[in-house]
Amino acid sequence: MKFIVSSTDLLSHLQAISRVINNKNSLPILDNFLFQLEGNTLTMTASDIETTLITSMELETAEGNGKVAVASRLLLDTLREFSDQPLNFNINDSNLAMVITSANGSYNFIGQNGDEYPKLPQLGDEVKTLSLPVSTLSSGISKTLFCTADDELRPVMNGIYFDITAENLTLVATDAHKLVRYKTTYTSASVEGEETVNFILPKKPANMLKNILPKESGEVEISFDNKNAHFKLANYTMICRQVEGRFPNYNGVIPKANPYKIIIDRVTLLNALKRVSVFANQASNLVKLAFNNNQIHISAQDIDFSISAEETISCQFEGDPIKIGFKSSFLIEILGNINASDIVMEMSDASRAGLILPFENEENEEILMLLMPMLLND
Repeated sequence: MKFIVSSTDLLSHLQAISRVINNKNSLPILDNFLFQLEGNTLTMTASDIETTLITSMELETAEGNGKVAVASRLLLDTLREFSDQPLNFNINDSNLAMVITSANGSYNFIGQNGDEYPKLPQLGDEVKTLSLPVSTLSSGISKTLFCTADDELRPVMNGIYFDITAENLTLVATDAHKLVRYKTTYTSASVEGEETVNFILPKKPANMLKNILPKESGEVEISFDNKNAHFKLANYTMICRQVEGRFPNYNGVIPKANPYKIIIDRVTLLNALKRVSVFANQASNLVKLAFNNNQIHISAQDIDFSISAEETISCQFEGDPIKIGFKSSFLIEILGNINASDIVMEMSDASRAGLILPFENEENEEILMLLMPMLLND
């Protein structure tokens, strides 16, 4: 088996899929990339059993067919040190000895039998499909991923919930303190009438997609059964196991009647919060927001260190004064994940969740973010 490949092209493909590989794997073979040559197509695979990422590239020069597993760390560390140049791969099919020849030298590896690499999970009979623009999925994942939890007791919270109806796709993530609901439309889906289908995408494959999607274009095809999900892109295919279990009823926790509505410049509020939150109690991270007559009074204090800070910024708000407390790090995180220049805050009282929405949604998306308040002593 022989082929010639550009060092930088190979490195960029391998770096994209290498993030799947764990530092400690249950099977030693998973420390390797699987190389498969068929005709002029080189297919590379990385896996941790739960998630598998596959990419392929077309070669100008190739001889023979076959597959071999190559030590991922050794190969990546070698490729990083090359300037862009063609590399000659020569793999002995009988003993899997592998020689990489560059303009100035040669590098010897010993491959492993590619047949030992785990087989890809196959989807069952009850397969559902969904197709949507790559840019839409990229936006949805990047705006919801920060809200996923790290909760061993409630694994359903550790991923992004895909809720698909005949009309739209909703992506939801929550960690019980904050929640994001991202609504969009899709190109096509195997959903009819009143039917709804859903699955939970785990955090690790969601992170993989977040890194890969910005480099891709066109459509992404998602197919899934009750255990696994396949994401097919132009240059990559990802197969992952879903999170099992029932996702909480997210619409039930979103307050409907919110008499208090405040319009405010997002960046002004974000910067003020970043400055004032430095003075908040390190354990609680509490900042107080007091709304009154087109102004927001933001304050924080740490009694233990006798420090405090306050700022007043302007907004659009008319009505009875209201005070509410939030964990500043959560509120800063939410504001940092909205692109709009102005935001709307909706509240009913100091003990119920506050809603944060963009004043104007971007085309083909509707975003709602929710944050649970903290108890105020005064």
